[in-house]
Amino acid sequence: MTDSPSRVAVVTGAGRGIGAAVAARLAEDGFAVGLLDLDEAGVKQGAAAIVAKGGKAVGVALDVSDAEQVEAAVTRVADELGPPVVLVNNAGITRDNLIFKMTEQEWDSVLDVHLKGSFLMTRAVQKYMTQEKYGRIVNLSSTSALGNRGQVNYAAAKAGMQGFTKTLAIELGKFNVTANAIAPGFIATDMTAATAERLGMGFEDFKAAAASQIPVQRVGTPDDIAHLTSYLVSEGAGFVSGQVIYVAGGPKD
Repeated sequence: MTDSPSRVAVVTGAGRGIGAAVAARLAEDGFAVGLLDLDEAGVKQGAAAIVAKGGKAVGVALDVSDAEQVEAAVTRVADELGPPVVLVNNAGITRDNLIFKMTEQEWDSVLDVHLKGSFLMTRAVQKYMTQEKYGRIVNLSSTSALGNRGQVNYAAAKAGMQGFTKTLAIELGKFNVTANAIAPGFIATDMTAATAERLGMGFEDFKAAAASQIPVQRVGTPDDIAHLTSYLVSEGAGFVSGQVIYVAGGPKD
């Protein structure tokens, strides 16, 4: 941890998995971190772990698709830690189904969390970034944006995140705010474990099958995403904006 005043980062979906790993890494990098998630216990635990190591953090429960909750959560982070100038839009859910069986609820819930949630969070945080004349936005997309059977809702949301990111880069660039997207491939998390269970496979067998199709011959971990996020929110990444970076152990189109 650094002794200098911390810049403030906000990470959504920080209760577990990728979000939790990103929040922990940004704290190690010297950021004060607002951990946001529907899972209050998860973000409280994550924030406590950061504080125990000498960092600054606050855990806030919210539904990112609810505008009032978003505004309240961002205001609380700003009041307790300072103006947030880094935002990682990671909150996400899956409601997989083939299109002929997919319900409106399954479609709406996935689009609401990923796209509406990212919109609401970015709208709330960008005012601090533009005032500070500095900002870093990282949005989580996915290789599913290229198309994935049984995920027409998720694929549409993750493809939408890429257009969202590029437009933010254009609109906010003059304020010294960058926006980039990370598109993970197979990352071993509770979410992918749930997919394995839905398919009737053991998680280890599921990971092994995925790894056999990946050039580096392993699946990804949340730390793989945290490392890249650390770079994209750094001072040194100020000329990298509007990019979609696939983190999938091999090339993607």
